[in-house]
Amino acid sequence: MNPIIDLRSDTLTQPTAAMRSAMAQAPVGDDVWGEDPTVAQLQERSADLLGKPAALFVPSGTMANQIALLTHCDRADEVFVGEGNHSLYYESGAGPAWAGVTFTVVGRHGLFTAEQLVDTIRPHDQHFPRPRLVTIENTHNRSGGRVFPQSDVAAIAEAAHSRGLSLHLDGARVWNASVATGTPPATLCGPVDSVSACFSKGLGAPVGSVLAGDRDFVARAHRYRKMLGGGMRQAGILAGACLYALDHHVARLADDHDNARRLARALSVVDGLRCEPTLVETNIVVFEVTTHSAADFVGLAAKRGVKLAALDQTRVRAVTHLDVSAADVGEAAQRLSKI
Repeated sequence: MNPIIDLRSDTLTQPTAAMRSAMAQAPVGDDVWGEDPTVAQLQERSADLLGKPAALFVPSGTMANQIALLTHCDRADEVFVGEGNHSLYYESGAGPAWAGVTFTVVGRHGLFTAEQLVDTIRPHDQHFPRPRLVTIENTHNRSGGRVFPQSDVAAIAEAAHSRGLSLHLDGARVWNASVATGTPPATLCGPVDSVSACFSKGLGAPVGSVLAGDRDFVARAHRYRKMLGGGMRQAGILAGACLYALDHHVARLADDHDNARRLARALSVVDGLRCEPTLVETNIVVFEVTTHSAADFVGLAAKRGVKLAALDQTRVRAVTHLDVSAADVGEAAQRLSKI
């Protein structure tokens, strides 16, 4: 039995022994000079999987999203995002600071429709920022790992493109969306102009994301990566972990989804907690605490060896991942039920 069951995030995964071996054996070169063969292989593989002509390896998902803002937008442009979108909520205000953009929230709970987007776009007028970019997040973290409906993605893309706006997909967990729906990542990314995808969450790599789009977009993004300090040297050691993850850790995301549903079912019958198992689509469980504040509940859970994250005053998040087994999930539910 694990003394500590860490459900705070899927970023807490540890590289497996086999992944460490792949990292050690990866051929390397200076990637800033364009000479790291493993990085080149990862970029080509990622572009193919995501259905885009080119891709760029970057240290983090936050950098990928910020580069996308810089590449798509000019200063003072307007970017439309769903409620709780990562670029708005979790990136330290970087969008206004670095790209100089203005964020406008569309819809509720992270997802929105083309109709809601159109209703939010203001007329072209000197008093308003220029509408330039729409960003969607799939899966959506703060809504509980929900999959953005593909029909809505296609309709949003059509509405955006017809009005001269580009569409960016924050696909940090697009691999989870693909496994949950049985839809290839390239199909999920088909309607969008650019996509970021992460390797250091459910796929278990220690670090790394990619930003993909057409070749001109990626060439311009490459320059912004350099400006932001994201150029790495013998980065093939890291890219080797990402390639291993693509080969071995994508299909097994279904286990994380099963464990999340298992956890949600167990928590749904605990007095003082409100959890709806039918809303769990991937590896994130969000539940409400009625007997304590979320922060107090998280503190009490930690004392029982279960690490969680408070989303706000009443909601708590639990995330299943590579290092959490079905037995761990059952044990975590037992411990939480005793609070």
